[in-house]
Amino acid sequence: MVYPEEPFWALPMVSGLYEDRDYRGNNFYSIEWQENKYYICYFIVNVVEALQEFWQMKQTRGVELKNGALVIYESIPSNSQPYVCFVTLPGGSCFGSFQNCPTKAEARRSSAKIALMNSVFNEHPSRRISDEFIEKAVQDARASFKGTPQNNELPESGIGAFRFMLEANKGRTMLEFQELMTVFQLLHWNGSLKAMRERQCSRQEVVAHYSNRSLDDEMRAQMALDWIAREQENPGVLRRELVLAERELETARMAGRELRFPKEKKDILMIAHNQLGGSNLGATSIEN
Repeated sequence: MVYPEEPFWALPMVSGLYEDRDYRGNNFYSIEWQENKYYICYFIVNVVEALQEFWQMKQTRGVELKNGALVIYESIPSNSQPYVCFVTLPGGSCFGSFQNCPTKAEARRSSAKIALMNSVFNEHPSRRISDEFIEKAVQDARASFKGTPQNNELPESGIGAFRFMLEANKGRTMLEFQELMTVFQLLHWNGSLKAMRERQCSRQEVVAHYSNRSLDDEMRAQMALDWIAREQENPGVLRRELVLAERELETARMAGRELRFPKEKKDILMIAHNQLGGSNLGATSIEN
């Protein structure tokens, strides 16, 4: 399957979204619901609490959240600064601290800030999957297509599957769509989509099957087994892929981009690495 690069798969960075302010401490936004729209107001509030409140308000307003409104934080173990924290939103999107944070609490606030900015921006009508949105996304996908141009419109092509998946989720916002989108990105990266195509599975069957599956430990473990097999056939491939995944994740985190896909890649590769005995990666690991 072919996936377009930015601006579609990653939430865009909006010019003027970041001001030259000192965001340390608890200075940020409060959220209000008026006339069927969310408004953010600059007040002295706790940004971590504000992010949780935002998603609880969405759930109260009737937005279906498969895993509830809980915002999940994950701090990367470290004995020294800068500290790093990731936050996963209901719906599957993931963001990370985008500043050099001297404390774990500051890292959590940093991740909450970028997540709240994107959560609020996600309420804009342009982030909802509509016919116009689908046409623009498919156009972007064609522009980044690396295969034979005459084949990219075929129903069985990656572009065709991409369009089918978007049309099946019309009406949802991009953050609500994120987990399903990440599942198919991982299936493509892992080679699973190619294997299913070789078994004559139709894209409708694949989309229908994985639309009802969560990105859980079982799926990660299965993909990790694939990478263990690759490592046994071609020693060193796992280390190289892990170094690339960590580099991609670090670059995207510092740029304030959405991180679910690169983070899941790194987590899956680390599962495989640990099951193989966890040879020393030295300075290639971002935790070091």
